[in-house]
Amino acid sequence: MQIKKAEFICSNTRVDKLPEGKLPEYAFIGRSNVGKSSLINAMVGKKGLAKTSQKPGKTQLINHFIINDDWFLVDLPGYGFAKTSKSNREAWEKFIRRYLTHRDNLQCIFVLIDSRHEPQKIDLEFCYWLGERGLPFMLVFTKADKQSNVKSDVNMSKFRKALAEWFEEIPKCFLTSAEVKSGCDAILETIGDINTRFVMPDLTAPSDEVGYEEGDEDKYGDVDPDRYRHAGEEE
Repeated sequence: MQIKKAEFICSNTRVDKLPEGKLPEYAFIGRSNVGKSSLINAMVGKKGLAKTSQKPGKTQLINHFIINDDWFLVDLPGYGFAKTSKSNREAWEKFIRRYLTHRDNLQCIFVLIDSRHEPQKIDLEFCYWLGERGLPFMLVFTKADKQSNVKSDVNMSKFRKALAEWFEEIPKCFLTSAEVKSGCDAILETIGDINTRFVMPDLTAPSDEVGYEEGDEDKYGDVDPDRYRHAGEEE
């Protein structure tokens, strides 16, 4: 797939305020400091589209981009470490779960894993959570340029083995590097293939309430869309 156009659309924490779900959508999420924003920029060939930072856990909103006027790419907050209060972390987790379970046009969740490390409990637990809810996901192992291919393959194999204890079928895996842009074409090819089978959901059908619950406003605080321009993750 050739990326001809990539634009930022909006940022928020309200699932009921997201762009209308007429296009296929793909979410990217991972542990803080996994290099998610850098990989997104490498994929679309537009440096600075997803803002990066040396401080992990800076992405704090659901960030929507439209690609080729044909599909949505969503940059989600990282799970795990973040320099914020416990109540804020719980609020982020709450709206992320709400997004993942209520977004009807969401076609696949790309879970980013740092290929330099052996399987981490927090990554495995998130995959189990997705599997229990029947949410489609694939694994994207990042930072392959930081070590030998042999080491990356060993860690990927260990992760797949850990998942095999819970899953009958292991999700598709990609080994990537934002630095040299390896693996990006394979992800885009997969997205392009899924796009050909996309059927727009019935947007007129009644849906569950997915807005704020009482008291959530105090947890989230005021959401300024321009805050995204100063958010991101490690490059």
